[in-house]
Amino acid sequence: MKAIQLTAPHQLQAVSIPEALPPGPGEARVKVHVMGVCGTDVAGYLGKMPFIEYPRILGHELGVEVLEVGAGVSHVKPGDRCAMEPYLNCGHCHACSQGKSNCCESLQVLGVHTDGGLCEKLTLPAAKLHVANDLSFEQLALVEMLGIGCHAVNRAGLKAGEAVLILGAGPIGMTVLEFALLSGARVSVYEPGATRREFVKRLYPEASVLEDLPPELSAQVVFDATGYASSMAAAFRFAKFTGRVVYVGITKEPIALDDPLLHRRELTLLASRNALPTDFTLILDLMKQGRLRTTEWITHRCQMNDVPESMQAWTAPGSAVVKAVIKVGLGCFSAGFHQQPVRPESQAPSLSAVQQKAPVRLRVRCRSVGLPCHS
Repeated sequence: MKAIQLTAPHQLQAVSIPEALPPGPGEARVKVHVMGVCGTDVAGYLGKMPFIEYPRILGHELGVEVLEVGAGVSHVKPGDRCAMEPYLNCGHCHACSQGKSNCCESLQVLGVHTDGGLCEKLTLPAAKLHVANDLSFEQLALVEMLGIGCHAVNRAGLKAGEAVLILGAGPIGMTVLEFALLSGARVSVYEPGATRREFVKRLYPEASVLEDLPPELSAQVVFDATGYASSMAAAFRFAKFTGRVVYVGITKEPIALDDPLLHRRELTLLASRNALPTDFTLILDLMKQGRLRTTEWITHRCQMNDVPESMQAWTAPGSAVVKAVIKVGLGCFSAGFHQQPVRPESQAPSLSAVQQKAPVRLRVRCRSVGLPCHS
């Protein structure tokens, strides 16, 4: 079957990989229809994602269709449209035993630690699928991204009326904005980019959108969605006494913390990682009710064979991309698009390490990214 593989920073190529295996007990084989391009994918493409090794097949924000299911699977059936949790957790470590599968000690995220969904089909644990037949595949591909903001807001324990500051209005910052507004908080968003700032003003008139950084002591809760160490360090300045600071973005750079400020104000620092199954359930319900404004986010689309050229354009300085999606399987490998076979299967990278760490299995025999929080 067909896939797009990231072989090195800035290097994407079409490859032919073995078919996804028939589903075993507890598994489902799915067809990938739409992939959302995440900041993690972009960071991997630019060579800035510390958790990606090359070659890698990107893709963890997926809208899929069930093709067949294995024994013991009853909650999904062939033909179902589903959103997909891309988090392969072990189920028995301390975090999993506490119901925190999002930060499993041996977590493998599709498209980051192991191959993802920029291919035609996947076989995966059926428990990772959430059925929503009345939503489009594009909407389903946005669910995982929305889960990042939902989980971050839940981590903060937002209360109605609290003053919130969000640093950064990229897609992850906007997911935080969606759920902060739903909580009844009073929200301000700092975004230095004029194009994105105007986009947020138009879509979220109830939020205060800032061109300049606010004064200190501005908010009870500060979310940093930039992934920049300097911004993450500065976030404490804007938190009121007894306030909370939530790191939604991730950086591989050290962060310098102002300890006297942290102690004097008795601030709480929270990290937010990935999302939980209950976040997916809530998001799908809210989407069905029309309470999440997300379809306007998709500003760019491409077909599978246009991914190398499109990714180059989308990551260029000055790009106006808010959210891009890839129509997987459409227009694959048209004339002039060179296709490379992957290594013979006897030499193909194995997913046995993933399977040894976790009882859930991803059964695509190949090596397989959007930088926010997929670690």
